Amino acid sequence: MKIVVLAGGTSTERDVSFVSGSQVYRALKKKGHDVILIDVFYGYNGADAADLDALFTVDRDWAADIKAITDADPDLDEIKAQRPDKSDCYFGTHVIELCQKADIVFLALHGGDGENGKVQAALDLFGIKYTGTGYLSSALAMDKFYTKVLLEAKGLSTPAWTYVGCDDTSEPPFGLPCVIKTTAGGSSVGVYIPKTIEEYKADMKAACKYGNEVIIEQYIKGREFTCAVIDGKPYPIVEIAPKSGFYDYKNKYQAGSTVETCPAEISGEATAEIQRLAVDVYNALSMESYARMDFMMDENGKPYCLEANTLPGMTPTSLVPQEAAAVGINFEDLCQLLVDVSLKKYK
Repeated sequence: MKIVVLAGGTSTERDVSFVSGSQVYRALKKKGHDVILIDVFYGYNGADAADLDALFTVDRDWAADIKAITDADPDLDEIKAQRPDKSDCYFGTHVIELCQKADIVFLALHGGDGENGKVQAALDLFGIKYTGTGYLSSALAMDKFYTKVLLEAKGLSTPAWTYVGCDDTSEPPFGLPCVIKTTAGGSSVGVYIPKTIEEYKADMKAACKYGNEVIIEQYIKGREFTCAVIDGKPYPIVEIAPKSGFYDYKNKYQAGSTVETCPAEISGEATAEIQRLAVDVYNALSMESYARMDFMMDENGKPYCLEANTLPGMTPTSLVPQEAAAVGINFEDLCQLLVDVSLKKYK
């Protein structure tokens, strides 16, 4: 097949997306596909762009310039200023044309417009097939407010929460510590766990840099887990134990920052309950193809769903590849599986 891997974009997870995209690109090449890796925002501006079909078979390593993830957010203003055509269009030069020539687009985008349903809706209108769930479930899962509303409506366990504006000056509604989240972030960007009132005020101000409203959530003390659902089926659970702090951006992507155990060392009963809840969340948000759900288990053994991730990371430290490996699926076969289950949407 001819496959375009879309990465980059203009979200705070741009760098993560490139590493995911480079891993997927190389894996699909090994599976024998004709693959191109493109920055969705910059597009392709090469001198040979006149023959886009030929790009799929050109002798080139499209991932050669991808660098490791740092512990700092990318400078999005600088990235936008460096775009060659200076356009405000999200799709860079020749991106749509290349995607139309592909049999399927592998979405290695994370956060922002790549994961909130806008790209998916645009590709739908152009008749372009892509991996992952559709535009509506992407939008619902990306917005933590609507995720919470739907989980509560379905009677699914999630931490107590409230939605506040950035001009709110009231006391923390659930006491301290609590969890502050921007409503539409990913990779724990814009997530804070203040322990004092001074930290609470500072963290509220920091979170509001990412949007005008935030979610304040009950802090669940306990153990953190994640569970992928692929084609409606739950995979082995991963326990996540950061060596310091919580599972923030740095601990997610800097090797050695977190101890991850897969399968998680919990009882069969607890495993079944988290896997059941993962599938219930997947269905509540009307997801297709694949997703990954994150959980906290309190000291009494009760699991709470924190959120759903519609385009999980595919970096060297990512969780879904670990879950697949636990059932004997290597990374190349996992990428092929995600392509195959995604194509089912179009039958």
